[in-house]
Amino acid sequence: MNLQTPPRLLELAGQSLLREEALAISVLEELPRELFPLLFVEAFIRRRCEVLKVMVRAWPFPRLPLGSLMKTPDLEILHYVVDGIDCLLAQKVRPRRWKLQVLDLRDVDENFWTIWSGARPLSCSSKAMSKTQTVEDCPRTGEKQPLKVFMDVCFKEKSLDEGLSFLSGWVQHRRGSVYLCCTKVVNYSTCILNFRNILETVYPDSIQVLEIWNMCWSCIIVEFSRYLSQMRNLRKLFVSDGCHYYLPSPDSKEQLVAAFSSVFRRLDYLQTLYIRRICFFKGYLDRLIRCLKSPLETLALTYGSLEEEDLKCLPRYPSLSQLKQLNLSHGVLRFLRLEPLRALLEKVAATLQTLFLVDCGIGNSKLRVILPALSRCSNLTTFCFHGNDTSMDTLKDLLRHTGRLSKLSLETYPAPRESLDNRGRVVWGLLTPLQAELMRILREVRQPNRIFFGPVSCPCCGTSPTEQLELSFCFWRSPA
Repeated sequence: MNLQTPPRLLELAGQSLLREEALAISVLEELPRELFPLLFVEAFIRRRCEVLKVMVRAWPFPRLPLGSLMKTPDLEILHYVVDGIDCLLAQKVRPRRWKLQVLDLRDVDENFWTIWSGARPLSCSSKAMSKTQTVEDCPRTGEKQPLKVFMDVCFKEKSLDEGLSFLSGWVQHRRGSVYLCCTKVVNYSTCILNFRNILETVYPDSIQVLEIWNMCWSCIIVEFSRYLSQMRNLRKLFVSDGCHYYLPSPDSKEQLVAAFSSVFRRLDYLQTLYIRRICFFKGYLDRLIRCLKSPLETLALTYGSLEEEDLKCLPRYPSLSQLKQLNLSHGVLRFLRLEPLRALLEKVAATLQTLFLVDCGIGNSKLRVILPALSRCSNLTTFCFHGNDTSMDTLKDLLRHTGRLSKLSLETYPAPRESLDNRGRVVWGLLTPLQAELMRILREVRQPNRIFFGPVSCPCCGTSPTEQLELSFCFWRSPA
């Protein structure tokens, strides 16, 4: 027989108060702080919006992690919460018990709601309440601190969703007393006008991750260089051009690179730089890299092509001497000599953990140039090399070098050239014995963990390895 845990007295008290909404509202000023989270959750579940509104005005904690309760935006509840805050902001003397500094709309629950449901409530939850960064990311303006609203912004439609539009308008109306802080801003498809409006609303120092997809980067640089240069705490910058066929004139290209370089000079904490499918920087990479202020952890240049001088500049600068992730996939190295890449791998051999060289046009002779440097990357855990044209003998040589890398937990390799038909398609009857031989060579030096030989898609599940660092697809394991 299953025995349910009986409700605690605090829970029963909260449920009783909610049956008499007027009573609950009248006693909030005298309510024990231990009862606030439980009563708030009950009011949220039962949609007692007036109670929520008044509770916000008497909230006795520094943070209100509403996003961990409201997994998807609830415009009605947001309106009531904002109304409660507006009532407070309109008062010259704020209530004695009101401690709210941060309204957190992200789903980053730090167990605040659950620590009160155990056998005994914690007398103080300051550690849980302060675990998420709330002060350094946002401004201080004298004795009366502004309220900070934390949320992540992701534009998936051309128009703003109702929740974001409402909050943006409210923050602009309350400018100076409310700050919108966004750790992460991702733009997949919204128009430049909407994007500009949000960047003007968000406190720029709060942005640590900025991803811009499928927008004409020339327009972005011209329109938003001043916004980018204000994001002094930016850690990750991802840019991908949507204008695949637009080729700028030499003069406009020079202006774009100059504008972007000026932005780089102000990004003191940039750790990840990802440039995807952008032709504007070909031949000018040196101008960008020299402007980096701090050492990068991740550099990704994909879906395009570089010039010889672009690749030669990479080993020169201290900002690339501590790389943990390097991605030069999808054509970037296709027509280049790889001696500069060998020099870069030698430079970062002690720190490099992830290396993507996917679909780079690296054949037998070019691969042998980097093999000695690759074998020195002793901390490498992920190596993706599929999509290249290599022979069986060269793959054997590659595995003898990667065989020394004891920390490798994920490896992807192309099918040997000898297993392909005249259209470049894998003949599985040919691949299977070749794969078994390659695995035997590798097992002579170490036991592989997750390893993939063959075409891009897995024959078991049909999924493909991607260039993202978070890999969770099914790997075809070779027979023992």
